Amino acid sequence: MKLLRPCLGALLAAGLFLVPMNSEAAGVRVGLGADYWIDESAAFNFTLGVETPIAGPLTVGARFGAMLITRGNDVGIPLDLVLRANLARSGVYIEGLVGPWLVFGRGNTFRAHAAFGFGLQGKAASIGLEVGYLDPNPTVGLRLGYKF
Repeated sequence: MKLLRPCLGALLAAGLFLVPMNSEAAGVRVGLGADYWIDESAAFNFTLGVETPIAGPLTVGARFGAMLITRGNDVGIPLDLVLRANLARSGVYIEGLVGPWLVFGRGNTFRAHAAFGFGLQGKAASIGLEVGYLDPNPTVGLRLGYKF
C-alpha cells in the first residue's frame, strides 16, 4: 500500500499536466474492452481517458479504469499513458500504451502493461484491436471507444 500512493499520485499529476488550459483542444474518451489474457483468463474493462494534441495527428494522454478478470472474479485498475496517431483521411488510428496495471487477488498486485492498438476512427466512435503484454503473459483484445 505504501508503494501504491506514490504511483497513483504520479499518474494523477501526469494526467493533470496533460490536460491543456484550452478546453477545445482536450478530449475525453470512454472505452470498453474485452481481452484474452493468454493462459490466464478473459478480462473485461471500462476506461476513461484524457488526451491532448501534441503535433499534427498525434495526441498524448492517460487512461484509467476498472477491469474484471473472469477466472476467479478478480478485479483490477488499468493505468496507461497513451500516444495515439489519428490518420484522418483514412479513418485509421494507431496507438501505443504503457503503464502499471493493478490486479487484485492474483498475488502480484503491480503488473507491467505495454500494448499496440490499431483500428477505425469515426468522428466520435472507434473500434479496434489491441495486442500487448500484461505480466506474465500476452494479451489480445477488442476495443470500442467514444470521444467527447
